[in-house]
Amino acid sequence: MDGEQKATEITEELKNRDSIIVRTSIIGITANIFLAAFKAAVGILSHSIAVTLDAVNNLSDALSSVITIIGTKLAGKLPDKKHPLGHGRVEYLSALIVSAIVLYAGFTSLVESVKKIIHPETPDYAPVSLIIIASAVIVKIILGRFVKAQGEKVNSGALIASGADAMFDAVLSASVLASAVIFMMTGVSLEAFVGAFISVIIIKSGYEMMQDTLDDILGKRADAEKVKEIKKTILSFDEVLGAYDLFLNNYGPDKDYASVHLELPDTMTVDQVDVLTRKVQAKVYKETGVIMTGVGVYSYNTSDDEAARIRNRIRKLVMDHEWALQMHGFYADVEQKKIRFDVVLSFDIKPEEALQILYTELAEAFPGYELHIAPDVDISDL
Repeated sequence: MDGEQKATEITEELKNRDSIIVRTSIIGITANIFLAAFKAAVGILSHSIAVTLDAVNNLSDALSSVITIIGTKLAGKLPDKKHPLGHGRVEYLSALIVSAIVLYAGFTSLVESVKKIIHPETPDYAPVSLIIIASAVIVKIILGRFVKAQGEKVNSGALIASGADAMFDAVLSASVLASAVIFMMTGVSLEAFVGAFISVIIIKSGYEMMQDTLDDILGKRADAEKVKEIKKTILSFDEVLGAYDLFLNNYGPDKDYASVHLELPDTMTVDQVDVLTRKVQAKVYKETGVIMTGVGVYSYNTSDDEAARIRNRIRKLVMDHEWALQMHGFYADVEQKKIRFDVVLSFDIKPEEALQILYTELAEAFPGYELHIAPDVDISDL
């Protein structure tokens, strides 16, 4: 399969993904609006704060789905001169707005619940009210399973979160139903307390959603499975002795760009390296959908036994430190007395402090050698 055909397939997959997200969100909007309307009517007629707040929760879910659709449409816009890498990150911004709406709904609901605890009202349930609430539980379970399955199918964090939220809403509605049954059987009203409980859960959900979205916007550690898959693909080439410094840049769901350093024998010519790196880029794109925007090279000593001895000795000195996670890109020129390598540092030590320690130790162990040590950040699993 050539690059053009692969690009066409990916474009079609993205279009299909967007249409599934929009269609699923519309189903969610419709269901939540109907549920909100029925619950609001029941809550107002029965003077039940818990049922009313449950209706507000459904309404915020519907609004979240609307914003998800808008975000998906905007994120699907083609790249332009001002945004050459596309608009995929708009999905993260829309998710941030959704989380803010959820938080607002949670806090306002909590305020109303506290007011009802201080100034309680006696609810007045009718059998039809209980039937509507019970039906809402069943609808939410079905909707939650459907939305979550669709989200997993197209790798949409927004849909997966919505599906999980709908399943949890079913639990909340069930707790409202339970409080209504308890009141009808014992005369004890737990309405305001259940409403407060629902409010706290909504606030927690909004906070976690916002935290996850901020992680995506700020930039988080690359997915371990994806890193493993990319490195496995790169190392499938016989000439590649190692793959290091894999850096993934995310520009929206399933829109990843990457750079990497390959460790290659020092006997390869520039022409051979050029052919190899192009093959690597093509295979990584074909098998993972990740675009390799940059491929750097480390040379590896292939014939100098003294260089190998130096490498082993330095590796022992470096890796004796707990904060040194990996050493790579090593090359020693024994004749000119030059040594260079990279060291991956943990977040437990400042780079300048680590370099000072290493330069001091290695200068003492290899007097007369010119040292070049490059500190690397622990950006992906080694």
